[in-house]
Amino acid sequence: MLNEKVALITGSTSGIGLATAHVLAAKGINLVLHGLMSPSEGEKLANDFSAKYGIKALFDGANLADVESIKRLIQNAVDKMGSVDILINNAGIQHTESAENFPLEKWNAIIAINLSAAFHAIQYSLPNMKSKGWGRIINVASVHGLVGSVNKSAYCAAKHGLVGLTKVLALECAEQGITVNAICPGWVDTPLINDQISSIAKQQDITFDEAKYKLVTAKQPLPEMMAPEQIGEFILFLCSDSARSITGSALPMDGAWTAQ
Repeated sequence: MLNEKVALITGSTSGIGLATAHVLAAKGINLVLHGLMSPSEGEKLANDFSAKYGIKALFDGANLADVESIKRLIQNAVDKMGSVDILINNAGIQHTESAENFPLEKWNAIIAINLSAAFHAIQYSLPNMKSKGWGRIINVASVHGLVGSVNKSAYCAAKHGLVGLTKVLALECAEQGITVNAICPGWVDTPLINDQISSIAKQQDITFDEAKYKLVTAKQPLPEMMAPEQIGEFILFLCSDSARSITGSALPMDGAWTAQ
């Protein structure tokens, strides 16, 4: 049922977004890729997906901090691909600092990219989904959409907001054939986390693997990070007909972090 559907994934040039793109493309889902790449790099990435999976793929480097750019992103996807059936709001940024010393520009940027951009992308995608009577909206939130951590005031505020937005949209779309869910991952094994692990290893004079274990188990009982592909597979399930009754949920993938 998902063959030839069109999925738009923000932040899909690396990490969770890129892994998800590969999972969906392998099932015949056409893609609108998005991220921080030059137009030529993005075009090459889209062409690589098309060649590997035999799908249609498009790259758009829209600035998610700008509402008009988001509007153009959605319109461009509909014009060139025919629709946006699946919207995955994955793009996000982070900055850590105490609330007292948190820079205003960092607060504004995190709220804009991690929360407001998702709202605007949903708002502009809904008319197309409603016209077809089918849609899947998946917001990649975080375990920090469910619990707090020190020095992450903006990130936690944005991710908690994303969970709340998910619930409201699920209620509004319940009779439209559109499901809206949030995924709340804990530790995910991406290259971005390696610097933090290396820093711990150096400070404590321990191996990289020992530092990784300490970092993970300080928060979650399951002593391993999740592969980005696992999130992609879960997103694929949420897009399936088997998940048509799952909506309005904030779904942890957190190694029992929030079970404590």
